[in-house]
Amino acid sequence: MAAGLLICVIYSLIIWVVFFKFRWLKFSIPWAVVSLYVGIHLLLIFMVGLRFMTPSSSTATIVQYTIQLVPRLPEPTLVTEVLVEQNQPVKKGDPLIRFDRRPYEYQVRQMQALLARAKQNVEVLKADVLVAEQKIAKAQAQLDYDRYGEQLASGLAGQGAGSVEESERANAQAKVGLATLREAEAELVAARAKYDSRIDGVNTSVAEAQAKLDQALYYLDNTTIVAPEDGRIMNLQVRPGMVAGIVRFGAIAAFICDDNRYLLATYFQENLKYVKVGQEVEVALDLYPGQIFKARVQDIWHGSGKGQFLPSAQMDVYMPPPPEAPQGQFAVKILFDEPDQTRFPIGGQGTAAIYTENTSFAYLRRIAIRTRSWGNWLYPLNI
Repeated sequence: MAAGLLICVIYSLIIWVVFFKFRWLKFSIPWAVVSLYVGIHLLLIFMVGLRFMTPSSSTATIVQYTIQLVPRLPEPTLVTEVLVEQNQPVKKGDPLIRFDRRPYEYQVRQMQALLARAKQNVEVLKADVLVAEQKIAKAQAQLDYDRYGEQLASGLAGQGAGSVEESERANAQAKVGLATLREAEAELVAARAKYDSRIDGVNTSVAEAQAKLDQALYYLDNTTIVAPEDGRIMNLQVRPGMVAGIVRFGAIAAFICDDNRYLLATYFQENLKYVKVGQEVEVALDLYPGQIFKARVQDIWHGSGKGQFLPSAQMDVYMPPPPEAPQGQFAVKILFDEPDQTRFPIGGQGTAAIYTENTSFAYLRRIAIRTRSWGNWLYPLNI
């Protein structure tokens, strides 16, 4: 900055001495053109310094996070109440919109009944295991009795004291008893499999009924949409009588969050050469003519969609951009130092000037941004 001023002053002195003080040369039109040409190029020093040492953006926009309010309901449901007004500040957890609860209350009752029945069925399965165990004991006793009769009939038939038919009948009866025992054992295995079917220590049928009840309770809770955090709703078009269906192509309302708002400004890529996180920023918002707000660089987004290629079967055709196409820019995230963040509404626009570590050109930029801010009192001329 100082060197540029010194050069301009020396150049002005040379012009004055040569053409006006001692009149060594006549100040003609050609000399006037040459002098003006050189002088304009000397002024480029200040333009380069302003662009790189104090880059400015006139596309700064205030950004606030928005949450799309979408009903989490499994079927078309009637809106019964709208509990907030448009642009009304709300706190996290405040109810916003209520839907008809009756269908979901009925589902909760139904699932509660199914859960109770599932728990009773567990007791039935336990009794089935006991019954199967008793059947085995009975079949085992019957098999022992049949085998004893088989041995007795076989012994008598061998001694000629009994008939062969009685021995064969006793043998067949023993086989029937063995089959009955095997059947009882299989029934016990099946009964134990049903009773011991568990997940995390809970019978699977009870766990399934509990999961269905939990889902029904979840949908019942979602019949009331609450504020996800501190904020407000803009463009509220929901009214009682509206039906929110299972097929939704968009949210029914947009919730604007109060916290973590920031200013997003775009700069030409070469202007960010010396910009770093934490550097001072001055912002002139169109909403507040004549005022300057202090801020800091929070982040530099080194990236642009110009460098992104989408998956496709077609080969890209590489051609130079037309001369009238604007140069690609990068965005800088800026945070205000102002304690009262509510002064900066979503979509607010203005100018943001970043002051790098080289502060020699800061005075010129401070004058320029303040001139622009005060100019907002008149421009645009829409009187």
